[in-house]
Amino acid sequence: MARCEKGGTAVPRDFQRPGRSPVIAENGMAATSHPLATMTAVQVLRDGGNAIDAAIAAAATLAVVEPHMTGIGGDCFALVAKPDGSTFGLDGAGRAASAARTEWYVERGFTEIPSHSPHAVTVPGAVKAWHTLLAVGGTMELPRLFADALRYAEEGYAVAPRVAHDWAKQTATLRADEGASLHFLYQGEAPLAGQRHRQPALARTLRAISQDGADAFYTGPVAEEIARTVQAKGGFLSQDDLAAVTTGFVDPLSIDYAGHALMELPPSGQGIVAMIMLNILEQIGVREHAPDSPARYHCEMEAARLAYSVRDILLAEPEHMPVPASTLISSKYAEGLAAQFSAGRRNDRIAIPAIPDSDTVYLTVVDRDRMAVSFINSLYGAFGSQIVTPESGIALQNRGACFVTDPAHPNVIAPSKRPLHTIIPAMVARNGEAAISFGVMGGSYQPVGHAHLLSNMLDYGMDPQEAIDHPRMFWDDEGVIRGEAGIEPAVLEGMSALGHETAPAEAPFGGGQAIAIDRESGFLVGGSDPRKDGCAMGW
Repeated sequence: MARCEKGGTAVPRDFQRPGRSPVIAENGMAATSHPLATMTAVQVLRDGGNAIDAAIAAAATLAVVEPHMTGIGGDCFALVAKPDGSTFGLDGAGRAASAARTEWYVERGFTEIPSHSPHAVTVPGAVKAWHTLLAVGGTMELPRLFADALRYAEEGYAVAPRVAHDWAKQTATLRADEGASLHFLYQGEAPLAGQRHRQPALARTLRAISQDGADAFYTGPVAEEIARTVQAKGGFLSQDDLAAVTTGFVDPLSIDYAGHALMELPPSGQGIVAMIMLNILEQIGVREHAPDSPARYHCEMEAARLAYSVRDILLAEPEHMPVPASTLISSKYAEGLAAQFSAGRRNDRIAIPAIPDSDTVYLTVVDRDRMAVSFINSLYGAFGSQIVTPESGIALQNRGACFVTDPAHPNVIAPSKRPLHTIIPAMVARNGEAAISFGVMGGSYQPVGHAHLLSNMLDYGMDPQEAIDHPRMFWDDEGVIRGEAGIEPAVLEGMSALGHETAPAEAPFGGGQAIAIDRESGFLVGGSDPRKDGCAMGW
């Protein structure tokens, strides 16, 4: 991040143009994809809670106010940097049903796992992950942390503009499920921006969890209804699968980039893809190019295509990967990939990977003691599988759609197996202390988003808000490179001259939040994504 002589943060933006300044505060900060969730987190901090307490409270609120993006029927991952500089990861990925045999899908001709099907429903790991994280580092009880979520579910909240925009696109498919239609449509239609939405059934479920902990979700009537709902549609998820849920603490993987240590969670998440990509960018000298130049975007897109080709062949649950993650994130491995890069022309031999859709929330919190939490929670697709339990109001994730059905592939669906995961929190350290907690939403875009955002801050000196606002590129299902609004036509023309097929983006790529810890001044500097209803706030 660029600095002034006396330790302040440079202010590069043009104040005559609409935009956001970074949020600067000292006692604590939260950045989430929704103002109500950010307020929840900041109030927890002001009441004496720590970053873990605030992150869980914000996630619970988001499960109500961004129901298409996240919920208790999804999965959760986190990276936590303690004030002493140590960092740990939490893997809250749920598993496939124990009866989900590979042979069953092969025999019936499945070429993929359909997104809106009971076979895409994996065990929701989020509630167990929240319980586990709170047990090891939280200071408050669930009734306090769920207070805002319960109030919004019971009394209602005003649907935010971006939420309403996304919700309306799912109207037709939501009508196909009894529970989805009951809890997420009004007379068959999605709510409008500013309309009050209540979720009384979900409120009852959240209250049971707040009083009895994770067992209220994974055993008893709620678990029985989840299993019954999925099995009635032909799926295999059982009460035993739910009761057997586990979450695990994992050691983050780390690489050096621009004198900083980037930490990502190990597979089955795709954090290593961002690491591979950044290793390539380091070797091909991306920072030699201007931040808005065709050459910079060319480097980024080619590095992404190389890194994603590795993902689609090798990434899976760690025990099923033919090459260890430590090898894939090494500089030596990146050398072989970087050798395929040409500064003057697109390499047409790199296969463009498929683009699965994803709906996710990312949030980050840093507290007074400088504990930092990088936290991501997701249903995967919009409203997940769009299978919703009628009595308990839970939208069940469709993370199982990330499995493949090829028995020879490491990510093939199999009993009690974790699928490839798109959601990835990130943390950056400098001199052994947390420096930046950040993440980007948007399915397959996320590794590119991590690399773009981090490069903006470390290579080009942008503050977190400027780095988030900076326009992005990514490819579509046909491999066309799409540029967000803000990318000049001349830049797309320059990319075309380098052999890329380009076009303006039809929608923004993902979202994201970031908080930087300025150790010299003692301040926190945060940003949130205007592509969503993002909000950063400190005190």
